[in-house]
Amino acid sequence: MAFVLYLSGIMIPFAVLYIVGRGMAAKVSVYDSFIKGAKDGLETVVRLAPPLIGLMTATGVLRASGLLDAAADVIGKILPNEIFPSALVPLAVIRIFSSGAANGLLLDIYSQYGTDSLTGMMASLLMCCTETIIYTMSVYYTSIGIKKTRYTLPGAFIALLFGTLACVWLARRMI
Repeated sequence: MAFVLYLSGIMIPFAVLYIVGRGMAAKVSVYDSFIKGAKDGLETVVRLAPPLIGLMTATGVLRASGLLDAAADVIGKILPNEIFPSALVPLAVIRIFSSGAANGLLLDIYSQYGTDSLTGMMASLLMCCTETIIYTMSVYYTSIGIKKTRYTLPGAFIALLFGTLACVWLARRMI
């Protein structure tokens, strides 16, 4: 264990020295390359900021408006709690937009139902088996300038459906 700690402590300085050394050996202006990369990174951040701010605002509005609770009530009437607990509906919806907000809801579920409960287990697996579709698509497609997403969104929602079904199935097998 001590060796792993020692190794992890020297990895970053070693990586930096290796990159600088390779650049100097190849007669590349390492500092100028670093500055150009940092500039390109800042331009990417500027391009990504508007969609991210919009997603964060929409997530906050969904949580504050009570729309998620209303959706949970409707879905709770359609699906029995034994199949898919209505407490997971807000988590499943918010997870589509924001992982950070979903983490907050996950902690609420843990505090209310417990981590070892069926609902807590399903919530944990839901976080593992699903992706923040809208966030991921907006970040990746905005950063490279794709405007027509073709079949990405329907495919992502199909994967989300199967991920949700997998979390329900797995949680029932574990408890």
